[in-house]
Amino acid sequence: MSNEATPSVQPAAVAAGSIASYIDHTLLKPEASEADVLKVCAEAAEYGFKSVCVNPIWVKTVKTALKGSGVLTCSVVGFPLGATPTDVKTFEARGAVLDGADEVDMVINIAAARAGDKGALAEDIASVAEAVHASGAILKVIIETALLTDGQKVLACEAAVEAGADFVKTSTGFNGGGATVEDVTLMRRTVGPGLGVKASGGVRSLEDAHAMIAAGATRIGASSGIAIVKGEQGSSTY
Repeated sequence: MSNEATPSVQPAAVAAGSIASYIDHTLLKPEASEADVLKVCAEAAEYGFKSVCVNPIWVKTVKTALKGSGVLTCSVVGFPLGATPTDVKTFEARGAVLDGADEVDMVINIAAARAGDKGALAEDIASVAEAVHASGAILKVIIETALLTDGQKVLACEAAVEAGADFVKTSTGFNGGGATVEDVTLMRRTVGPGLGVKASGGVRSLEDAHAMIAAGATRIGASSGIAIVKGEQGSSTY
């Protein structure tokens, strides 16, 4: 399990500069080019973001570009629908870490969460967790809060804990909705202090980020990272 779940910086003390270390600088648009990816990597190195999060085809590119920067490489699995078989997600995760991903963000089986099937959720997550942890990487579990009731969110978070995940994460940013203070609060209460909570989708300003951290988030997924650090208002939908 990750020892990064609870940063030493307390929410009230997080300033625009230090908040960069909470941010996964994100580029998940399917049309993103190599030039776009390299630009995001350069920005992450300049501002000191925690990671760069990209689709699997760009993991090798990002790992090479970030070498020596201290910025982590993050990729996604079963993204953005989560509706692929467990063995496919596991294969995809194994490939991502072999390509150099330090962190993997997987989408749960959303249908299972809506059906109340914790066993199926935990089995799906545990298989991916095993593949990710075998290479020393970290697993974040996207529960897609916009598609779940509060009870289903709790169920999904409980399954993530039982399956050995390192983080739970609010959203993909592709299926409607995004991070809310209420959801982050619920997720933190459910998983306790031992897991990280990542707020993603719609976090576009320093004020937004502070609110999520105060609610219990220990990581922020955003493509508006630079605007957040500068205290400006981002315009991205993610």
